[in-house]
Amino acid sequence: MVIDMHVHPVLFGPICTDSKRLEFRKQAFGLYKSSPIPMEQVIAVMDHAGVDKAVILAEDYSAVMGEPAVSNEEIRLIMDTVPERFIGFASVDPRNDNAVSELERAFRTLNLCGLKLNLSHLQMSPDDKRLEPLFKLCEKENKPVMFHSGFSWEPDSPSKYGRPILYEDIAVQYPTLHFCLAHLGWPWVDELSMLLLKYPNVYTDTATVFMDSPKNYYEQIFMKNMAPGWLQNNLMDKVMYGSNLPRFRQVRTKDGLMKLGLRQDVLEKLLGGNAKVFLGMEVRDYAY
Repeated sequence: MVIDMHVHPVLFGPICTDSKRLEFRKQAFGLYKSSPIPMEQVIAVMDHAGVDKAVILAEDYSAVMGEPAVSNEEIRLIMDTVPERFIGFASVDPRNDNAVSELERAFRTLNLCGLKLNLSHLQMSPDDKRLEPLFKLCEKENKPVMFHSGFSWEPDSPSKYGRPILYEDIAVQYPTLHFCLAHLGWPWVDELSMLLLKYPNVYTDTATVFMDSPKNYYEQIFMKNMAPGWLQNNLMDKVMYGSNLPRFRQVRTKDGLMKLGLRQDVLEKLLGGNAKVFLGMEVRDYAY
């Protein structure tokens, strides 16, 4: 099974019927000239790339913006259109007083499967006390967390809040909380690799920003920034496929990974096996 761990459904048809809401969302994401995508096309794109399931991410910065960019209800609406193809992650703005209760509702009423936080956009440090009740709830409910990590291309989103080493205390304080430092933590690849190696609960995804092509960029990250054997011999259980759709096409990102010449067992983990463990769909016995 191929699972795309990092999809932003900002233009998916079912949530684009309100023109004012659509324009607000396009401004928030910097997708100024893009148009809504019918669900038939979304599924066709996934099928073309050989992607079985996609994790779709809510985005909530409502303490400043006034409303979520992509709400938890909108994630549920998309999931309900083709439930066998989508896994939904909630988002809440930790600066809001009702953040914990809203996350509880997202988990228990909307049946969303994890929490997405972009601390660069929120301009919050990972040790901000307002995050603690959210982490405790996720740990209690056995829900993973997806953090934006590394470079942030969005306006008013300082990349310093996404530096991987800042998240080490979370790995220590919440040892049963699975969390993903997305985008390969670039440019801090060495810091990310250390955290992946040291902490069983830390993962990453490949939804990084390409400067030329997915193939060339993955070669740079996995064969040069990392030594060629790191992914195949040490980090093979910790890296998950993510496309960053709609900014990047699933067929190209997946193809770039497949052209790395990885062992088949490593490739299968990267494209879906590790995501199953991260999402709680499968338990891996590391004794064998």
